[in-house]
Amino acid sequence: MTDSAPNRRPIVGVAAAIWNDHREILLIRRGKEPRKGEWSLPGGKVEFGETLQDAVHREVLEETGLTIEIIALAEALETILDDETGAPNAHYVLIDYSARVISGTAKAATDAADARWFTMAQVAQTPMWDEMRRVIALSEAQVWGQG
Repeated sequence: MTDSAPNRRPIVGVAAAIWNDHREILLIRRGKEPRKGEWSLPGGKVEFGETLQDAVHREVLEETGLTIEIIALAEALETILDDETGAPNAHYVLIDYSARVISGTAKAATDAADARWFTMAQVAQTPMWDEMRRVIALSEAQVWGQG
């Protein structure tokens, strides 16, 4: 017997915590589910046969128009979303990188409804998934050091 439910495998996604020379981070407002309307890091799904780093470069360019330099792996995390009955409906494995912008002008494209640079003080006041705020803090320490 086979399971007829759609997509019973985790989906792998990548994202980048992108910093500019003013110590600001780029956030996008999600234009699609999951978490539509929330502020997040730019990124998306890894395509079959694509490396994680190639995927993050492609997704950032498609979503924001930026070319980036990857500094480090910031965090790997996951989220499992339930349907209205409480049963697991979607499972995402997320690989987040710390990066710096190399070139381009940030603009919202493809899945992003908006794209803006934020200071850490603004990040603290911006509604977003708590795990995203934690990843941003980890990335800030990787890119700019502890002090």
